[in-house]
Amino acid sequence: MHTDVTTEAPAGVLAPTQTAKDAGRFRRGRRNRSMRKIALGLAGIFGFLVTWQLLPTLGLVDPRFFPTATATLAQLGEEVRDLEFWRNVGRTLTKWGLGLVIATTLAVVLGTLIGLVPFLRRATHTTVEFLRPIPSVALIPLAVLLFGYQIQSALLIIVYASFWQVFIQVLYGVADVDTVARDTARSFGLSRGSRIVNLVFPTALPYLMTGLRLAAAVALILAITAEMFIGNPGLGREIVFAQGASNWPLVYALVLVTGILGLLINMVFRAIERRTLSWHQSVRGEDVL
Repeated sequence: MHTDVTTEAPAGVLAPTQTAKDAGRFRRGRRNRSMRKIALGLAGIFGFLVTWQLLPTLGLVDPRFFPTATATLAQLGEEVRDLEFWRNVGRTLTKWGLGLVIATTLAVVLGTLIGLVPFLRRATHTTVEFLRPIPSVALIPLAVLLFGYQIQSALLIIVYASFWQVFIQVLYGVADVDTVARDTARSFGLSRGSRIVNLVFPTALPYLMTGLRLAAAVALILAITAEMFIGNPGLGREIVFAQGASNWPLVYALVLVTGILGLLINMVFRAIERRTLSWHQSVRGEDVL
């Protein structure tokens, strides 16, 4: 005797085929959103270049001091074939990387220490609020007096500007630890080290990643600024030299390079942030939308 058996998924549980369909729709939706973002980005770049080309062509600005986009891109094409150009890019990125690493290390250590000790946070609050708004470029004369025209002068202002971006975020992240979770950890007898690793660090990590991404952009700005005003070798100094020689296509080509570097750095750190915080609600929420 043959008996037909019908298998149904329990109430509230999706069948495997339905789950696979939902996953497929999710992947297609995310891919479509990515394609739309790329298309809009390319359209924005195209519109920017067309506007740039038309401004001097139509005589709205003086073409002697504001060359067309085609002239600037042609100059950029010549530069990328020059080995010295890539050396200058490397010099700028070296200052950027060293300054960012030093600033991040100091900010994480001091921010965690001060954030975990209420007395230190109260004692340093006024000092932090006084030092943080000081523009880094105001320290250039001091940097030159201390280190001359060496790379240390550039690192001083890079580290100073980048430090606050990370330090403030770490302070907020350490302070954001849930009080109930902290008390529960203490009641279970977790050591201070265990509380830092399992409670403080996961809470502060999103703040740290945000501060690091902001600091990366600020460090690049200050690296180029230091090269322009202190005279350290790099893209900033080359911009000043090109301006002095009235080579305006080269000036704008180098400025374009600094913008491309900033864009690439931001994209890289956003990717790192998303991968590092893939477990966090903020990143998971972006994927669902």
